[in-house]
Amino acid sequence: MKKTLPFIVFVFLLLVSYQTMKQPAAVTYIESMKEHAEVASVSKDILYQEIESKSSDYEVKAQNAKIDKVWKKMPGLNGQTVNIDASYEKMKKHGSFDEKLLVFNETKPSIHLHELGAEPIYKGHPDKKMNAFLINVAWGDEHLIKMLKTLEKHQVKATFFLEGKWVKKSTDLAKKIVADGHEIGNHSYNHPDMRTLTRERALEQITKTNRQIEESLGKKPKWFAPPSGSFKEETVKLAAKEGMETIMWTVDTIDWQKPSPNILQKRVLGKIHNGAMILMHPTDSTAKSLDALITQIKERGYELGTVSDLLSEKRHP
Repeated sequence: MKKTLPFIVFVFLLLVSYQTMKQPAAVTYIESMKEHAEVASVSKDILYQEIESKSSDYEVKAQNAKIDKVWKKMPGLNGQTVNIDASYEKMKKHGSFDEKLLVFNETKPSIHLHELGAEPIYKGHPDKKMNAFLINVAWGDEHLIKMLKTLEKHQVKATFFLEGKWVKKSTDLAKKIVADGHEIGNHSYNHPDMRTLTRERALEQITKTNRQIEESLGKKPKWFAPPSGSFKEETVKLAAKEGMETIMWTVDTIDWQKPSPNILQKRVLGKIHNGAMILMHPTDSTAKSLDALITQIKERGYELGTVSDLLSEKRHP
């Protein structure tokens, strides 16, 4: 027993020594893994922090709707802030900052169009790179069919202001306009001079047309375009009481004068601007010009949409 005890102690010490020799390698491996994790974490933090630090450069404040001295009632425009988490998720695959991959959230203004008083609207927000076609319809069915085909070809939606009497007479064509996804507005019942009408007659023109459109098309107009742009303060207030805004324009094709397509195109393209509302009718001149107009307006970077699209607070893409 006395002889075996030293041997047992020797073996024990040898094992302890062996384990001590192994431990640094294990520790080194663990520490190495920790360092890799820390490096990855630091890389993530660097990119995240870069997005965070640069986010203020892309922030835009929301703008309130207002009554302008010249342009009367004008819509507001959403602001924007950077969604840092969503932007990071898109950028981390590339590992570096890329402003093209930024994700934005829109912020609402505090004053909205519907909260303002009864005033006409002539244009959209001046910072919104969008235009809208206002197509007033009381005649010209044969030209209208051609215009609808052109709009469909370019996947453009317009706002058609329909005369109530025309809807009753050309119901199928009116339904075609709706089926194609265009917006419907009120253009009076039989095209009178709204400025000269009594309150009762003016109200009748508006409500009778709304009833005809709702009965025939199942749509309730929220935009009213007075014939020939003739109105008085009372006209705008009557439309507002019926839940509609009065719509005017900033660019006129003057297509009723039967200009050549070349003259009509120059007239429009020379005046388009952010927020422009372009007035037209189903005439031969417009039908022949529409394809080129749409093409050139888009080439200049403008989006084309309905009056509702243009006057919404949503930012241009």
